[in-house]
Amino acid sequence: MRLALGIEYDGRAHCGWQSQPSACAVQDKLEAALWALAQEKIGVVAAGRTDAGVHATGQVVHFDTQVVRPLTAWTRGVNTHLPESIRVLWAQPVQEDFHARFSALSRSYRYVLYNHPVRPALAAGRVSWFHEPLDAEAMAVAARTLVGEHDFSSFRAAECQAKTPVKMLQEIHVQRFHDYVVFDFTANAFLHHMVRNIVGCLVQVGAGRKPASWVAELLVARDRRLAAPTFAPDGLYLVRVRYDARFGLPEGSMDLYIPGL
Repeated sequence: MRLALGIEYDGRAHCGWQSQPSACAVQDKLEAALWALAQEKIGVVAAGRTDAGVHATGQVVHFDTQVVRPLTAWTRGVNTHLPESIRVLWAQPVQEDFHARFSALSRSYRYVLYNHPVRPALAAGRVSWFHEPLDAEAMAVAARTLVGEHDFSSFRAAECQAKTPVKMLQEIHVQRFHDYVVFDFTANAFLHHMVRNIVGCLVQVGAGRKPASWVAELLVARDRRLAAPTFAPDGLYLVRVRYDARFGLPEGSMDLYIPGL
């Protein structure tokens, strides 16, 4: 039997999604909790691998098991064996051809940036921070040039293992809510650090250090060395993964609690 789970986690307490020898990753904690419930070794496959410090409200995983349990056991039961920073939101049987990663039609990330002279205290680690005033409209104009299918080499981490830098960025929105600037991205797939590298470049535009046209120039240049430094992981959330309707999975919401709003 193949099952899919919806997962939420606070990335501050973990060294990323992917399993590590020190067992510090979200995957390690989830697989240990599944073992505690099923009493069999279970390996999970995720829709996307998030880095250390990156959060998720809409991560999706799948796994195969011979153990039969009520769906409530795969949610509430597994949650009793998880740290407070990780929760299973839902569980659902899926067809054998479902794959959390390869069946995904799109993934959506949200980056939350606190734009205020003073670094936040209560929201530390849950939002990023930039102290200079930012022009959200200028950043939105620059961001729109990235929509479509492009070679995103200028926004790709050196250690990225993707077979191609060409991705389809379906949507990108930049909006200000009081002292917060929120960046929303939807693509068929993302390169390693792609969102954080784009945000870093957009902040340069918002701060008035670069014109909006600079982002389009970076896209054409396909040279990571010309772009801005990678922004912090703190404000990044995997919020939604979309699949074909035939799988009947809950679709993550783009609604996200923002501290202070």
